[in-house]
Amino acid sequence: MKQDDRQILSRRHSNVQRRDFVKLMGAGGLALSAASLGFASRLAAQETKTVAFWATATLDIGDKWQELAAQSGVAPEFTDNGNDLGPVIARLAAGNANDLFDVGGFQGGAEKELARQGAIIPWDLPKIPNYESVWTWAKDIPYLKLEGKQYGIPTVVNADSIIYRPDKLGKVDSYGAIFDPKLKGRVAMEDAWINSAIFTAMYLKESENKPIADPGNLSESELGLVMEFLIKHKKDGQFRTFWNGWEQGVQLVADQEVDAMTGWEPIVYEGRKRGLQVEYAAPVEGYEGWGNNTVLLKGAGDRGVSDAAHAFVNGLLGGFYGCELGQARGYLVPTDNNSAYAKAHPDQYKLEEIERLANHVKAKFAGKVYWQNARPDNFQLYEEWWQKLRNA
Repeated sequence: MKQDDRQILSRRHSNVQRRDFVKLMGAGGLALSAASLGFASRLAAQETKTVAFWATATLDIGDKWQELAAQSGVAPEFTDNGNDLGPVIARLAAGNANDLFDVGGFQGGAEKELARQGAIIPWDLPKIPNYESVWTWAKDIPYLKLEGKQYGIPTVVNADSIIYRPDKLGKVDSYGAIFDPKLKGRVAMEDAWINSAIFTAMYLKESENKPIADPGNLSESELGLVMEFLIKHKKDGQFRTFWNGWEQGVQLVADQEVDAMTGWEPIVYEGRKRGLQVEYAAPVEGYEGWGNNTVLLKGAGDRGVSDAAHAFVNGLLGGFYGCELGQARGYLVPTDNNSAYAKAHPDQYKLEEIERLANHVKAKFAGKVYWQNARPDNFQLYEEWWQKLRNA
């Protein structure tokens, strides 16, 4: 066991015993500085429970966790899981993640696999009353349930498409721009099949009439069609690069190295902050919908902290978290509780901004959307094909 894992495990034992208020992890969690000692003592006095939240960094709200703890009675210890679902699944299935963490926050698609392996357990929805407020279409995300049991709670949703420069290209409304030979060397895609393969499949299905059923879950032959198409374009020099990570994605736009690229909407906001003309396309082929979902790890049940985990996730859907995450990142928790909270706290949040974000995301999902799937049936083939692309 690694030294940092031993330290986390030691903290988890302290959480179970509840004898003292546990210092929350400094990186992205609640650090007990002098300014927060009073808060800590109040929580200790109230016997506030803690849960270890192992999630993608997009779900982190930093020092704002203490306000959520005050509202929900559950203080989260946030740990970044790195956002790469492969290692996450490996640590849950064969590693020590269930010894260390209680609640997971992952890209959607792995729920069924993890449930079959016994790494996660179902949520008890009556213990999450705020779940009733979740928008119907978010509840209907296809991979949240298995055999009628709820394994994933939709916590953040959005839909991705194309970042582009209207001053260079005019209006862009198709993924065809990414493959247009006129833009050779001035376009980019992400170095991740989880996004780039589905974008390409959507384009081939909707604009080239290729025989593809579900762009988010490609058969062996469909995947071959998509990847051969990408490899050919890479060899032809179509792509400036396949970018990796937030910083590089932002830098490609900020340095004006590309005129269009598939990517995340927050990159548009960051580009605008830097004074650039950047837009986010509404493609005729549709958006790639995605969700970061919360799951209940088996270890939480084993340690008897399942009720605290339910209370924590209920707090995520209570409005404050949605307001904070929307204000910080432009990401949406799919519930009207955000608007209700902003209306009740006008000194903290602007209701019109919260509602503008909600309406913006709702408009995306009112049209054509294909859901991202982080664990498609042929995911191992995806990995093999993507390595071929990298080597091409």
